[in-house]
Amino acid sequence: MHGNLLFNNYQIRPGSWDEMKESDTVRLPYHSICDELCGLNLTELQQKDRMAAELFMSQGITFTVYSDNEGIERIFPYDIIPRVITNKEWEQIETGIKQRLKALNLFLKDIYHEQQILKDGIIPASLIASCPHFTREVFGINVPHDIYVNIAGIDLIRGVDGAFYILEDNLRTPSGVSYMLENREVTKRLFPDLLANSNVRMINNYPLLLHDNLMAMSQRKVDNPMVVLLTPGVFNSAYFEHTFLARQMGIQLVEGRDLLVDNHKVYMKTTGGLRQVDVIYRRIDDEYLDPLVFRPDSALGVPGLMSAYRKGNVTIVNALGNGVADDKAVYAYVPAMIRYYLNEEPIIPNVPTYQMKNEEERQYVFANMDQMVIKETNQSGGYGMVMGNKASAEELDKARADILLNPRNFIAQPIIQLSTVPCLIDGKLQARHVDLRPYALCSPTGIDIVPGGLTRVALREGSLVVNSSQGGGSKDTWVIDLPGSD
Repeated sequence: MHGNLLFNNYQIRPGSWDEMKESDTVRLPYHSICDELCGLNLTELQQKDRMAAELFMSQGITFTVYSDNEGIERIFPYDIIPRVITNKEWEQIETGIKQRLKALNLFLKDIYHEQQILKDGIIPASLIASCPHFTREVFGINVPHDIYVNIAGIDLIRGVDGAFYILEDNLRTPSGVSYMLENREVTKRLFPDLLANSNVRMINNYPLLLHDNLMAMSQRKVDNPMVVLLTPGVFNSAYFEHTFLARQMGIQLVEGRDLLVDNHKVYMKTTGGLRQVDVIYRRIDDEYLDPLVFRPDSALGVPGLMSAYRKGNVTIVNALGNGVADDKAVYAYVPAMIRYYLNEEPIIPNVPTYQMKNEEERQYVFANMDQMVIKETNQSGGYGMVMGNKASAEELDKARADILLNPRNFIAQPIIQLSTVPCLIDGKLQARHVDLRPYALCSPTGIDIVPGGLTRVALREGSLVVNSSQGGGSKDTWVIDLPGSD
C-alpha cells in the first residue's frame, strides 16, 4: 500500500475534532508531513516504526506499570507520525500557561502565609483545610524569589470545536519531559529532512534551561552552587527520566542515603568528604522527604531535611506543599485565582468541573452519570477514574456510594471527546485521541516554555485515557511557523 492510499483511507472519528483532516481535506499544518509520507510505501513506514522501537529499546526508554502482571518494565509506546501545532496556536498556549502559573505561584505564597484569598471568600477555607496535600509543616516558610512552582506540566486538551482547555495542573513532581526530548531525537533519525524543512521549533535546550533555573534558586552566594537530583531509586516508575535529566544537566543523581544533615545544612557524601548541597531537585513526594517530620517509616528521604529547609540553607524544587494547588477540587478555582491575583480573565478555560460536596451539583451529576467522568481529587495517572459512558450499572452505583461516603474526595466533569490525530496502527493510519503536556520552567527572570511538549496518545480505539499507566503512548510534538499565520 502506498502512502497516499494510507491518507485517503484515513477515517475521522465521528463527534471528534481531527487535527489533520477536515472532511476530505488535509489541513495546511500537515501538508509537509502528508507529502513526505505519501512518498513512502507501507513497508517503508513499518520499517521506520520498527526502527523507532529498536531505538527506544537500545536507549532503555522505559516506564513502570505496577499493576501489569506481565512485568513492570515496559518500553514507552511511540507513534512515528508527528503531531503538529501552529505558531498561532502555540502563542495562545504559551500566554495561557504563563498567566496560570503566575496566579498559582501567588496562590501558594498566599495560602502558606496570609491566606487572604480565604479571608476574602474567594475559595472556601474548608476546601483547603480538608486537602490532604495542604502541608501545615511548611506554613510561614519563605521560598527563594517566591517561586513555589519551578517546574510545571500543564495538561491541555482540545474539544470538538478545536478549542484548548486546561485539564489538569501538575505542580509537584511532573514527569514525562525525557520522553518529549527522546521522541524528538527518534524523529531526527526517522525523518531528518522532513524535520529540517518544516520550520519546526527546537526543544533540545530544555536541560540547559532547567539547569540554569536550578542554579538560580541557590540561597548561598557561591560561584558554582551544588545541585543534585534526588530520586527514590531504581524501582521508581520514572527512574529512566531521573537518570536522563541528571546526565543531561551534568549534576549528581542521589538517593536519600547519599545525603545527610548536620547543623541544619545538607551535605552529599563523596569520596573526598562532605560537600554542601544548595539545591535539591527532588523527585520524591513530600511525605517521604524527611522521616523526622513526615512518615517515620520512609527510607527514601533525609532525616533533618526540613530543619535545613526552614533555615533557608537548602532550596527544594519544587517547593513542599504544592499539592494543595493541583488538588482536583482546588483546580476548579484557578480561574477565580487568575481574576483575584492578576485582575485578568483566563486565557485558556478550565474544563467545567462539578464539586461533589455541593449538593446541587452532586444531584445534577448523579442524574447525568453516563455523560460524566468521575475523578478522585488526589489521584493521578488515570487511577481512581470512572468514565460514565463506559461504566457498568454496578460501577456507577459504586461510584455514587463512594461519593456519598466522602464527597470532598471527588469531582465530576463532562466527558469531552478529545481531539484526534493520525497514528500508524496495524498497517493503517487510524485516528486516536490525544492530550498535550507542555513543560514550563519558572525562574527569577521569568517563565520559559519549550515549544511543544509531550503529546500522549490513547492507543486503544475509542479510548479517552491517554496515561502511559493505562496503556497510552506518545508522539513527537511539532510547533511549526506557518508563513502568514502570526
